[in-house]
Amino acid sequence: MGGTRVKLRGKYNPTNWSKKKANLQMTSLLVKGKKSLVCTKCLRTLSKTK
Repeated sequence: MGGTRVKLRGKYNPTNWSKKKANLQMTSLLVKGKKSLVCTKCLRTLSKTK
């Protein structure tokens, strides 16, 4: 959960909290022909190690 809190008439308004999701991409990794969902941070790390 993340977001900013807005103060409204001396009290914090809890309505602007939002769920953050991972940026998932379909890629073919180790096995050719099979695709899997990988987050972009992991994808960048994998491209460094190759």
